[in-house]
Amino acid sequence: MERYNFTEIEKKWQEYWKNARLFNVSMDDSRPKYYCLEMFPYPSGKIHMGHVRNYTIADVYARFKIMQGFNVLHPIGFDAFGQPAENAAIKNKSHPSAWTWRCIDFMRRELKNMGFSYDWEREVSTCAPEYYRWNQWIFLKMYERGLAYKKEALVNWCPSCETTLANEEVIDGKCWRCKKEVKQKDLKQWFLKITAYEERLLNDLDKLPHWPERVVAMQKNWIGRSEGVEIYFKIKGSNESITVFTTRVDTIFGATYVVLAPEHPLVKKLVAGKPQEQEVLKFAERVAKESKVVRSSADVKKEGVFTGAYAVNPVNNEEIPIWAADYVLMEYGSGAVMAVPTHDQRDFLFAKEHNLTLRIVIEDPGRKDQNPQDLAEAYEGDGIQVNSGQFNGLPNREAKIKIAAWMEEQRIGKRATNWRLRDWLVSRQRYWGTPIPMIYCDKCGIVPVPEKDLPVVLPEKAEFSGEGGNPLLKIKEFVNTTCPKCKGPARRETDTMATFIDSSWYFLRYCSPKSDRAAFDKKEAAYWMPVDQYIGGIEHAVLHLLYSRFFTKFLKDIGMLDLSASGGDEPFINLLTQGMVLKEGEVMSKSRGNIVEPDGMIKNYGADSLRLYILFAAPPEIEMNWDDRAIEGAFRFLNRVWRLLDTLNLKFPPAVDQPSSEKEKTLDKRKELIRKTHLTIKEVSEDIQEFKFNTAISNIMELVNTIYQNIDSDIEEAVKTVVLLLSPICPHMAEEMWQSLGNKESIFKAPWPRFDPALIQEEKINWVVQVNGKVRSNIETPLDIGEEELKSLILSDERVKTWMNNQAIKKFIVVPKKLVNIVI
Repeated sequence: MERYNFTEIEKKWQEYWKNARLFNVSMDDSRPKYYCLEMFPYPSGKIHMGHVRNYTIADVYARFKIMQGFNVLHPIGFDAFGQPAENAAIKNKSHPSAWTWRCIDFMRRELKNMGFSYDWEREVSTCAPEYYRWNQWIFLKMYERGLAYKKEALVNWCPSCETTLANEEVIDGKCWRCKKEVKQKDLKQWFLKITAYEERLLNDLDKLPHWPERVVAMQKNWIGRSEGVEIYFKIKGSNESITVFTTRVDTIFGATYVVLAPEHPLVKKLVAGKPQEQEVLKFAERVAKESKVVRSSADVKKEGVFTGAYAVNPVNNEEIPIWAADYVLMEYGSGAVMAVPTHDQRDFLFAKEHNLTLRIVIEDPGRKDQNPQDLAEAYEGDGIQVNSGQFNGLPNREAKIKIAAWMEEQRIGKRATNWRLRDWLVSRQRYWGTPIPMIYCDKCGIVPVPEKDLPVVLPEKAEFSGEGGNPLLKIKEFVNTTCPKCKGPARRETDTMATFIDSSWYFLRYCSPKSDRAAFDKKEAAYWMPVDQYIGGIEHAVLHLLYSRFFTKFLKDIGMLDLSASGGDEPFINLLTQGMVLKEGEVMSKSRGNIVEPDGMIKNYGADSLRLYILFAAPPEIEMNWDDRAIEGAFRFLNRVWRLLDTLNLKFPPAVDQPSSEKEKTLDKRKELIRKTHLTIKEVSEDIQEFKFNTAISNIMELVNTIYQNIDSDIEEAVKTVVLLLSPICPHMAEEMWQSLGNKESIFKAPWPRFDPALIQEEKINWVVQVNGKVRSNIETPLDIGEEELKSLILSDERVKTWMNNQAIKKFIVVPKKLVNIVI
């Protein structure tokens, strides 16, 4: 057999798969469908090891399902809009479109070099007008139903990118793209009313038992449902009031001040004309630049200023000061909190810092009659109500219910549900994105672009100077248009959509990517959806997954999507979040100089060796640390498998003149190889099903070792099994070996091997145990038990111990597979 020439073999089979359209699929009711999908890449120019790991995991699973008889949809595309392309255009003095399409071409070639089983005829790129036309269509449908709207709001503004960001795109106070500090700014922006779906988005998480618990918890936390009471604090000397939401209405009698977020619209009104005005406004301006994470952190000292105004506590009519403080955020609740320093640690620290009143209203059972000034920290546990009017003496949990009901009777508050989730800001002041299909007319106001005029195409003529701002504003031919209603002069919306819009429904487009009459064909989507297995990074646990769930529910509601076969309206049934690829404990990056290029590994070792190594190195859910030596080990193992073809001799029966003992030994070895083969089929099948690729590979390695140990036996079936089991992991080499074994069709036309339960049963031996030649016991052991283990087992048998009576052993005689005689 020739040497393992991976370069020629991989090229040969990649070409074969393409010409045979082996992975191109269509609806087929005769087979169960399986939709396997990994999160599509941003076309940055080259794939990295994170891509290789993610896509190899998905590819193995897709091929495994194909061989199990499923009709497998395994598509790929490119999440092609976004700010990096615009930045690259500025840097390289090119157009974002040209740069993006070049990157797509390069990455497509790299992905094909890895041998992934994609249906390339379903490829989508979100920057293509035939794709983003449907972004615009969905936006118009949301607008028709009041789910897309424009309002002025304090938004996250990235001065570096000169664009707005959704709350989810601000990480530790910085832009998720450029990592620069984010500021607050008042702008009129487009929003999607995701809050209309908050209840369903939360409750339907219970329908996702096959999602990682961590991801479900992150989504629940982001949606953030709280049961409590809205309380109305009148402002002294004003007709206005401050609405505060609290989950601890049992502490209302201990509220000794009110705190507003510095961004709260009431702050400017409260300080107008007061001596504190300039101090408060300067404080608000400074705080707006700070990270929200830092502001809300329990470990950071809280700052604030007195507004000079007072509120009235509605339960006791006490006048309490109104402060503006950095630890209250507009995004949470109403942007106002009632401060109860004795029963909330943040309030306690702030009150001690600013010498504000402390009043205990829930008594710590272990410290009765405590002076509030003696508190070292806030008491946040349960207890008995004190200093709480008619509710004194009640356990606080009971008081919660009674105080809430009393406040509703008095019309000073009402029970309410609060949500952390906020409407989704989708406006971006950038060029390289989907144009928002709206028109502004002085006579008619905001007018949607008629569906027949979609798509609103991005103009090719755009200048990228690096001076900032939106290039679309400078293109008169784009901005100036005609009002669809009155036919008078009008102007187009120049904001583009957040790129998360593109990825919120792309999995539906794959069902019918060539459709020009709808975003996707309803019949095709009903067949393929939902996605059976979705694979991607944990960093998308909130952003992408939440938005995709929202879009899916909306599209179902407007009759576009029928998921009745799955009994729900969730897009992804199973979710796997793979870990990152590190080198020497650090994330690979150009700045660290620790990038390992997949192309180089493919050139030196082949795609199959890279695939094998990246799956063997660690379980998929955890981080893996790249090791150059380990990929060499993977390459050596594949060469060892390849050499099985040289040692395979299908016409090597045992010699007829073998002594009986040798015949028995040969028969035993043959039985053991058959048992090991079927046991490996069972173990590898279970491992791949559960994404335990490293243990699957380990089991295959053990079978290969067993084959080499029994090389003089009939090894044909065992070698064939190794090739089949390796095929999803190392498809190129498996195809070549399968052909060498005399098969005409692709190995992926072959069924996944099945094990025979009867053949994996461990054979037992019933040992007769004698003491001084007389039978004293019987013991059953596995066939392959070692002599020392056998001796230990027999000597621990109670009947043997009784007959030995602690006497010394003179001899321990073993007649193989039959008898043991202990001479004492």
